[in-house]
Amino acid sequence: MAETRGVDVNIMGREFRVACTDEEYDALMTAVSYLDRKMRDIRDGGKVIGVERIAIMAALNMAHELLNARSGGFDFGDFKRRIGVMQEQIDQAIAEQNELF
Repeated sequence: MAETRGVDVNIMGREFRVACTDEEYDALMTAVSYLDRKMRDIRDGGKVIGVERIAIMAALNMAHELLNARSGGFDFGDFKRRIGVMQEQIDQAIAEQNELF
């Protein structure tokens, strides 16, 4: 069994100690870097103030990305909207065609 050790990480200038194994270390550092970048992007956007709110927005964005990735990157809501627009266009074209006859 791999031994767990404490690793100090820095996210938006704040230090955190996280437990991980040597095998998990690289993945942890990648995750820390990704989270730090997402939080900084939100902060730099200037629309969200406060580290807690920035963290929540970053978590929501990352959860959205994960769920989209699990569905093959397919946004079902956007797909439904696009189908609706196409259906309206088809209905309009049929109505115009019917006026000709």
